Amino acid sequence: MTSGEAGPSDDEAIRRVRAGDVDAFRILVERYQGRIHRLALRVLRNEEAARDATQEAFLKAYGALDRFQGRSGFYTWLYRLAMNQCIDHRRKDRSAREVEWEEGGAVEAETTREAEPEVAGVAFEPAAELMRGELRRHIGEAMARLPETARETLLLREVDGLSYAEIAQTQGIPKGTVMSRLHYARRQLQALLREAGVPVPGVARAAGEEAG
Repeated sequence: MTSGEAGPSDDEAIRRVRAGDVDAFRILVERYQGRIHRLALRVLRNEEAARDATQEAFLKAYGALDRFQGRSGFYTWLYRLAMNQCIDHRRKDRSAREVEWEEGGAVEAETTREAEPEVAGVAFEPAAELMRGELRRHIGEAMARLPETARETLLLREVDGLSYAEIAQTQGIPKGTVMSRLHYARRQLQALLREAGVPVPGVARAAGEEAG
């Protein structure tokens, strides 16, 4: 359970479900459905498809809960299930690959997070002001120009706050690859923002920074 969250921990909710308390699964749904939906919306860029993928991810999680062994956190496991659902949706609808990626909506949705986001050394503080208008548009355009794998890795780290180990588990890649992708994504994003005339304070965090 994330620090500050009310109610039983993820492990306790899972234990209750396994013991026959079906309603306990609602705790997990309510805790994570917003984040999973934002993931699906970023990947699929379609509200209806994102809702479907989110629902399917939770259904799969419920059906497979007995096989969840707890080697990673529940959210990491759920995140990977959701990502697989999104990939399946994209394969079924190949035309979605031709749709221009709309980062603006995803960035706007993330302004509700308790912690103010920082992307590639650009600290959005206060987020409500700096993430409006031109800056948000430039960031969205720059993010859209990143390779998909680099963009996804950057969002998992900067927006969802996953550790290197969690991202590695989510994407099924070595931790070193996560670090390399993040280093590349941050540098590229900074370069693209500078190219667009957007001042970028500070420098990208080193790829070797200690995982949270």
